[in-house]
Amino acid sequence: MAMSSDDDLPAPLPPSMTSEPLSRAIGERYLTYALSTIMHRALPDARDGLKPVHRRILFAMRELKLTSTGGFRKSAKISGDVMGNYHPHGDAAIYDAMARLAQDFAMRYPLVNGQGNFGNIDGDNPAASRYTEARLASPSEALLEGLAENAVDYRPNYDGTLEEPIVLPAAFPNLLANGASGIAVGMATNIPPHNLDELVQACLAMIAKPGLSDEDLVALIPGPDFPTGGVIVEPAENILEAYRTGRGAFRLRARWEREDLGRGQWQIVVTEIPYQVQKSKLIERLAEVIQTRKVPALADVRDESADDIRIVLEPKSRTIDPEMLMGMLFKNSDLELRFSMNMNVLIDGRVPKVCSLKEVLRAFLDHRREVLLRRSQHRMDKIDARLEVLEGYIIAFLNLDRVIEIIRYEDEPKAMLIKEFELSDAQAEAILNMRLRSLRKLEEMELRRERDALYEERSALEDLLASESRQWKAIGSELKEIAKKFGKATELGKRRTSFAEAGEVEEVPIEAMIEREPITVILSKMGWVRAMKGHNALDAEVKFKDGDGPMFAMHAETTDRIVIMGANGRAYTVLGANLPGGRGMGEPVRLMVDLPNEAEVTHLLLPKAGEKYLLASSDGDGFVCPGEEMIAQTRSGKQLLNLRGAARTAVCARIGGDHVACVGQNRKLLVFPLNELPEMARGKGVRLQKYKDGGLSDATTFTLADGLSWKDPAGRTRTELDLSEWIGKRASAGRMAPRGFPRDNTFT
Repeated sequence: MAMSSDDDLPAPLPPSMTSEPLSRAIGERYLTYALSTIMHRALPDARDGLKPVHRRILFAMRELKLTSTGGFRKSAKISGDVMGNYHPHGDAAIYDAMARLAQDFAMRYPLVNGQGNFGNIDGDNPAASRYTEARLASPSEALLEGLAENAVDYRPNYDGTLEEPIVLPAAFPNLLANGASGIAVGMATNIPPHNLDELVQACLAMIAKPGLSDEDLVALIPGPDFPTGGVIVEPAENILEAYRTGRGAFRLRARWEREDLGRGQWQIVVTEIPYQVQKSKLIERLAEVIQTRKVPALADVRDESADDIRIVLEPKSRTIDPEMLMGMLFKNSDLELRFSMNMNVLIDGRVPKVCSLKEVLRAFLDHRREVLLRRSQHRMDKIDARLEVLEGYIIAFLNLDRVIEIIRYEDEPKAMLIKEFELSDAQAEAILNMRLRSLRKLEEMELRRERDALYEERSALEDLLASESRQWKAIGSELKEIAKKFGKATELGKRRTSFAEAGEVEEVPIEAMIEREPITVILSKMGWVRAMKGHNALDAEVKFKDGDGPMFAMHAETTDRIVIMGANGRAYTVLGANLPGGRGMGEPVRLMVDLPNEAEVTHLLLPKAGEKYLLASSDGDGFVCPGEEMIAQTRSGKQLLNLRGAARTAVCARIGGDHVACVGQNRKLLVFPLNELPEMARGKGVRLQKYKDGGLSDATTFTLADGLSWKDPAGRTRTELDLSEWIGKRASAGRMAPRGFPRDNTFT
């Protein structure tokens, strides 16, 4: 056996490379990616309600000194600074995020003031960043207030050249005020905007009573307040449960009113649409509802919006109930939607958690307390530094001539000042850095007054830092100031979304929305259908396309549901009001229902509740079907007869009598009691008649005592009273039809 050489061994890895299982390598890297997505992209921080990109945009605008009362700067400059300094991602994504902060239809309290085209509620995109300008809005300045006072921690930016705040001080609960949405790996968040005044009142109540119940909290915050307004129709108990668990949904409807046009005419005007619904898409959907006749009572929709929303809905008839019409539109369009809430947020910027309303407000209040403590401590440090300098100034004032002498003649005046007057290094440095012109301001009374004021302020800060109750009182005062600036007394702070009670949208019968009128339905051999006005003679002459002719004609009403029976055993339903008018040749019925090209129409009928129909296939199988079971709800129809092979629908006749008569293609007639047939909504049925060759030609029902009638070849009605020769058991062969029976083997 040959020994293996060293050439057969795998080559050793370079020192810079390591080997590990693929599953572990992929798992670790995917986990890193997932954590990055959750913490740095998708989920907002519960403290300031911002994601990193929004936080960096506001911080960069602050660094550019774009105050709410200052000038505007090009959006391209802002997004460029954000990308270059703090957010190393695409400038398009940064600009899109900044544009959303400026949209008053997306943000309840916009954080950016935009100048130019920043998009609209129709769904149009903002103009390019080189064409628009922006600056900070007043609410964002409240979020940033305290950054210069060590209110929050900073961290190095992506390349270590600058620092950025980990979280903003956030003077108000922005997470709930403006809401948030995002999709991370395995989790998502969707928080609706709320009214800031109500949030402040809830915070004040939680400060006064930390154990505030969920019921009391929801009494102060009854529900979201969307920037586009609308009406919330969710029951109060559902809202309470959603806020208690952090998950739920809110039914939001458009706001509408009935506008009187005089002379009995009216129209509906929609003035507010649900949140995040694009107006142009809503108009398209309403137009589609009209085209597909899903809401027959709606005649037209017009968009008359300018700066405000004004969508006009015209009814087909003035007799229609507006409430009923809107109920159908709520069900069939985005005039009503369910806004799902999932308050999945980062607690302390680290741990994702689905929080209740109380937990989110508690996270904000705890953050505000920490900000207050840090700002107070920062101010105390500044006061201590200033007091130290003031003490030095007072000593210098009391010994001004000697201080000047030391500075003028000593080689090392700083050391001499420290030694002679027992000054600190900072005090000596402050005296040496003093300009000569400042000597005239060096008055003992002024110095002592400033010192005493600082000591008083420092004492108040010490009391604040030592007392939790004082801290919460100070936080309450800050919140009240916020309420004055952005509360309900201001135009921005007024509640826009109202509440109303409404159950589930009731199923309104389509017939109730249609004006009831008589029509004559005509279906041609080539499958073209139309509805003539009025009940015309069924044998009246009607024009058809070349090569086409009449096949079915029947009297109906616009409110009727007309059933078209196909050879494939399926029943298709069309509404009388949806049929094309009789001025032209009509429309192909296959455009209205999904009837296959290979399946021709075999019957046209008008089933009513309480009626029953005899259904049978060409194979001779059949059953009794209730009329209401024949109505289909979709274009694809409803399978009634289960057919096999080449079998087709042969009979679909309304039942009237107690016996069934069926005749086969072999001209054999069989009569048996109707009660031998089962009643069912769908199936193959049972055997009606037995055949050696061929199949079922026709079947009908009749009353045995009245006899069986048919038309002879001459068109005369003939009635056979004595049917004992043909009466037999179901599924038997029967006997030859009597003399004079039609040659086409049908009873009509």
